Amino acid sequence: MPIGCLTLEILLPESHSLKDKRQVLRSLKDRLRHRFNVSVAELDGQESWHRAVVGVVAISADAAYLEGALRAVLNDAERLLGRALVDFDTELF
Repeated sequence: MPIGCLTLEILLPESHSLKDKRQVLRSLKDRLRHRFNVSVAELDGQESWHRAVVGVVAISADAAYLEGALRAVLNDAERLLGRALVDFDTELF
């Protein structure tokens, strides 16, 4: 059974506090969870106002479906974050 992991690196230069950053991340995490039924968590950069690494994980019986689902999550994150999304990595286990 394949497991898919998508890692998103986000830069938020306009963020002036952790509260600003948390608001953006909460919106992203809630949207992805509800639209795609995936698990989402902040993995790194918790103390930084301007940087975050977010992990998205999904599991499926079909690897092709899983790859397509993570691609859809990435497309939605790109639309929501715009230029704030600076890097991503996708892995299937």
